[in-house]
Amino acid sequence: MSKSFACTFLMALTVMGVRAEPLSSADVKSLLGRIRDRRATTPNLQADFQEERKVHLLDEPIASSGKVWFEAPNKFRREIKGNAPSITVSDGQQLWIYYPKFKSAEHYSLAKRSPLDAGITALTAGLSLQNLEANYRVTGTKEGDHIVLELQPRVPSLRRLLQRLEITLDPNLHVIRTNMLQPNGDQIVTTYTNHDHALLAASIFEFNPPPGTQITTPLGK
Repeated sequence: MSKSFACTFLMALTVMGVRAEPLSSADVKSLLGRIRDRRATTPNLQADFQEERKVHLLDEPIASSGKVWFEAPNKFRREIKGNAPSITVSDGQQLWIYYPKFKSAEHYSLAKRSPLDAGITALTAGLSLQNLEANYRVTGTKEGDHIVLELQPRVPSLRRLLQRLEITLDPNLHVIRTNMLQPNGDQIVTTYTNHDHALLAASIFEFNPPPGTQITTPLGK
């Protein structure tokens, strides 16, 4: 047997070994229950991430990396490093987006039925894993020791932002990858590493604009 044939044969066996197995609706429901129970005991999360955005108007994907913090049900902080750094912070009542390079910040009030609600729901779906059945039609597959959930939006406000979201979970129910496909064809793939569920300080979800920051309120006060 030639070396090239042997390598091809082994690769084929590897691919066959991770063939996706569809989960039954009962299995999906049981899994979501386990996730809810885990979030109830460990509501905090911090992790590093790598992200690649494929924009239909651009030839090359946009890569970025950073760190994310989340506290159920709706507090989060997301810091992007690199050439286009930004900090997005929400305490559940207000949202700040800060651009250090430009010393500018956007401020949004998250009142009831805020226009941003759907966007934040889509952004944090892969972190909170809460109310999935209310907002999405959920199916799942088992791939090796990982589980992939596919979420298709139920409500019109989410369908305008999101065509499909895939969430990959490891055996410990950590989210290790999300794959978001938007209606315009844009795709955002995010991988998460170094998960930690330690208690988070309240200050993580607070933002005080540095002196000299130009602040705008795109949706008004």
